[in-house]
Amino acid sequence: MDKGVHALAFVVATKDRPDALRRLLASLSGQSCQPDQVIVVDGGDWETRGVVGEFPGLRIVYLRSLPPSAARQRNDGLGAVERGISLIGFLDDDVVLDSGAIESMMDFWRDAPEELGGASFNMENHPAPVAAGLKSFPIVRWAGLYGGEPGSVSASGFQTMIGFLIESRSVAWLPSGAVVWRRCVMDEFCFDEWFRGYGYLEDLDFSYRVGKTFGLAVAPEALYRHYPAPLGRGSGRVFGTREVLNRLHFVRKHPELSLWRCYLVLMLRMLMSISAGIRGGRRYDLERAWGNALGLIESLRHA
Repeated sequence: MDKGVHALAFVVATKDRPDALRRLLASLSGQSCQPDQVIVVDGGDWETRGVVGEFPGLRIVYLRSLPPSAARQRNDGLGAVERGISLIGFLDDDVVLDSGAIESMMDFWRDAPEELGGASFNMENHPAPVAAGLKSFPIVRWAGLYGGEPGSVSASGFQTMIGFLIESRSVAWLPSGAVVWRRCVMDEFCFDEWFRGYGYLEDLDFSYRVGKTFGLAVAPEALYRHYPAPLGRGSGRVFGTREVLNRLHFVRKHPELSLWRCYLVLMLRMLMSISAGIRGGRRYDLERAWGNALGLIESLRHA
């Protein structure tokens, strides 16, 4: 399949999920338009080199990057991208591309304006938004606590999920699970390695920074599905702490965002977890709320 003026490489950060990685590579192998290069950056305790070897039809570079960190693994993978590659994509190891997804993405880029810096694939099985009724209240949007448009970033530093789109649209941020960037963007920007370990909000921080200079969009015909691993974020306490500290780090980096609004939404997020834990009898939600409290205390201690 003719890719036109572009060549495409994907960087895949993975950790201890050989079955998910195998499923992703199988979806790449079955594409009507295959990538020119795939860089698998393994941060796991057990090497997945054997899984990579099952797909000789793909041009795969295998790297190890320890200790595991989604942000650093992606940065390390960028160093292995061949010269002459004009588009660089990131794929999470737990996604599956539709058989024509890359062909649709390349068609999208063939007609893209020069100012466009990044475009994401379109998630077919996007989960329903959490607390959609509360987030839709006019006062919530008026106060800048949460945005109303898909792909927006509010004054509080909280992003609106993009969801499944039927037509292309400009957005203020892009998730890193299935996305393609111009090479010139990656020459200027990299992921903030302050976001250590399991990736959370490092994609928001990266794409929001890029979006101040370049346009961001969604390619609606380039479809994929996300199959998140159970407890992939770790325990409720660990994730609850991380979601507070990572959010505050993001907001503090961008002076146009509001720290007090961020704290307010984080406290509302904690109350929502407490309510969900009590009503549903789910221990994870209560542990998440406890992690939120620990994160808020730690953030104030180091403010």
